[in-house]
Amino acid sequence: MSQVTVRIVARDPIISIGLTTILGKHPQITPVQEPGDMPAQVVLFTAGTLLPSAMQQLHEMAKLQLPVVLLANSFREASLLTLIECGVVAFLDRKSTTNEDLTEAVIAAAAGEGVMPKATLGRLMSLVQQMQTDVLAPMGINAAGLSPREVDVLRLVADGADTSEIAKELAYSESTVKHVLYELTTRLKLRNRTHAVAFALRAGVL
Repeated sequence: MSQVTVRIVARDPIISIGLTTILGKHPQITPVQEPGDMPAQVVLFTAGTLLPSAMQQLHEMAKLQLPVVLLANSFREASLLTLIECGVVAFLDRKSTTNEDLTEAVIAAAAGEGVMPKATLGRLMSLVQQMQTDVLAPMGINAAGLSPREVDVLRLVADGADTSEIAKELAYSESTVKHVLYELTTRLKLRNRTHAVAFALRAGVL
């Protein structure tokens, strides 16, 4: 059982002490204060209401590139995508969350998993669908960030075709095929063609 280190961020020092006590009782969780000897793997951020000052703090913490467990009374649905961009992977209602819920969320976040109420997940799916319909589709891009032409090229790459074979199959010049591959790997920060194919497969577009 690997140990999980968690940094607690709370404006109220009494709440911070309480959360430290709760998490510290779990044999798999170690609360840490930074700077310290052990770097945190997860951030537990708690707030009553996510006021602009709290959102700004989350934006700043996003630079740490750590998963964030959010414990709050409420948050605006319009802020959902912004919170996810800030690294929030678990949404917990401060009024109803139990100690067990809290520890499970921290451990899940450290393992790369997320915790989201059904209502929040439903709203997120609606926002993603709206973005696909209103923003990406008019630009000819799918939810994975790939255009139909890029998908066509990657499908042939996945089949083992080289540049000349792809160009012949799609009636493109070889320079166009190379440009398509260069553009998508650069935009999506992918290492090479193999990485690009793996990305497309995970996104479910191949």
